[in-house]
Amino acid sequence: MNLFPINSGNFKLDGGAMFGVVPKSIWHKTNPSDANNMIDIASRCLLIEDSNKLILIDTGMGNKQSNKFFGYYYLWGNDSLEKSLKNYGFHPNDITDVFLTHLHFDHCGGSIQWNKDQTGYEPAFKNAHFWSNEDHWQWATKPNRREKASFLKENILPMQDCGQLKFTSLPNGNTLKNSELGFDIFFADGHTDKQMIPMIQYKNKTICFMADLLPTVGHLPLPFVMGYDTRPLLSLDEKELFLNLAADNNYYLFLEHDAHNEIITVQHTEKGVRLKEIFTVSEIFN
Repeated sequence: MNLFPINSGNFKLDGGAMFGVVPKSIWHKTNPSDANNMIDIASRCLLIEDSNKLILIDTGMGNKQSNKFFGYYYLWGNDSLEKSLKNYGFHPNDITDVFLTHLHFDHCGGSIQWNKDQTGYEPAFKNAHFWSNEDHWQWATKPNRREKASFLKENILPMQDCGQLKFTSLPNGNTLKNSELGFDIFFADGHTDKQMIPMIQYKNKTICFMADLLPTVGHLPLPFVMGYDTRPLLSLDEKELFLNLAADNNYYLFLEHDAHNEIITVQHTEKGVRLKEIFTVSEIFN
């Protein structure tokens, strides 16, 4: 098995929204903001090369939205999904499976692109299955008013229309063991219903793709929950459960949204689970 970080593009989000009720005087120490109160956010996806499968976890925002739309998110840097794949010698048509932790636009937008004459949409990965789960699909396609702006139909419905959509099984508890794609999945409902956190066995390590369960290192303290979460008290409990597991088992946490820290481990302290070590992807994947 080989793992590759795929940087699909960086953007910015409001620091207050990213930290909910936590005061700026506290969160700015780990996530400094600019004059507009915006903090740096990465869109760091993960590519798994395993036997005859090439599995991409999340796909970033994509590029099909309007300039007005992207203007809200202050895009920065030169990374793109296709450019990052090319850096490792891959093409979008090589991807066999696209695993989507959830269907918010910044996690799945790159899955679907305009067709050649921009009259409709087509899969960006023509030979891939798109993986979600049935409960989250229903949640996303019939969105509540709070999340409606994050579930964009042009990102979601074409996956089904093209016949490439598949659903993972659902767990009896929090974790689905050895899913159809060969890794365990931790399910979390606090951010959005049935968000999926892949847990990949790699060279005697467990690599956990944290998605929005732990966006950045600054979100490690339990009360540091995003204002975007639909059920923040549930997020707090799910974070506590997962971070305790991570500290007990020395999981390596791959941070999708932390622009400055790629992989971390955590440890138990008197203040709860806190940062242990920070790693670059090259230190862990090579």
